[in-house]
Amino acid sequence: MDSLTVYSAPWCGHCHRLKAALTRADIPFVEVDVDRTPGAVEIITEIGGGSWLIPTVVLPDGSGLVNPGVQEIRERLAQP
Repeated sequence: MDSLTVYSAPWCGHCHRLKAALTRADIPFVEVDVDRTPGAVEIITEIGGGSWLIPTVVLPDGSGLVNPGVQEIRERLAQP
């Protein structure tokens, strides 16, 4: 995986805010709509330790963050 993936839904206000902040910060991402993508809920449930919360972000290294802020994402992307 070589891109940031944001699992979100059209009805999620937190998701809209995170995607807008990523866009303003010039951090590219791929969006996955959890309502329309088979298997997405299972992926975010695994990342969330049994709970499915959005936005869930999967970093290029395969690690995941649940409802992160842009600064946390920036810091994780900067790590080797």
